[in-house]
Amino acid sequence: MKVLCIADHIDPFIYSAGLKSRFSDVDMVISAGDLALEYYDFIVSTLNKPLFFVFGNHHLTHRDRYERRPDPFRAPTAPDLQGVGATFLEGRVMRRDGLILAGLGGSIWYNGGENQYTDFGMFLSMLRLLPGLAWNRLFHGRWLDILVTHAPPYGINDLPDPCHTGFRVFLWFMRTFRPRYLVHGHVHLYDRNAAREARYADTTVLNAYDHVVFEIEAGR
Repeated sequence: MKVLCIADHIDPFIYSAGLKSRFSDVDMVISAGDLALEYYDFIVSTLNKPLFFVFGNHHLTHRDRYERRPDPFRAPTAPDLQGVGATFLEGRVMRRDGLILAGLGGSIWYNGGENQYTDFGMFLSMLRLLPGLAWNRLFHGRWLDILVTHAPPYGINDLPDPCHTGFRVFLWFMRTFRPRYLVHGHVHLYDRNAAREARYADTTVLNAYDHVVFEIEAGR
């Protein structure tokens, strides 16, 4: 299965008339945040592929409507989990086309802005994932395949400044739940030769800035 990952910057290579011809073989799109919802709409309508996203610490318009849980007694509408053709993944575990996905958006706390967390705050957000992770471990033999975050793990693809430091709790998560991939954004890569991939325990950590494509075997 081929996965297109995006984050942080509207890439002219993606936002163009050539998108469909360049990425016609992609099976799924993942966004690690800090992109406008209209960008997702363009990608989904052009490729006609599922797109899963989390919010970062910028471009937070309409985040409140996605955070609200749908009313179980009302028929679902677009602003619940689906919107602009994309599926909100933050705080959720989902299975699609044989892959198990989970999402944790936001950045490290640095100025008290929206969608910023301390390490302990991010740990509390992780607790929402536990029932879904346990279900997949029991019935599918593994916790998950891809964890989508906005911020990187501490010491892996992060930077030393207060805004771009990674979460230490992500290291514990990778050791415990062993995702095959952790896809993040937040750290901009201005040098084409800058490393965007690292390895920690059993997990490949991938910076999705602009765009990157990887292949993963579904249903392993």
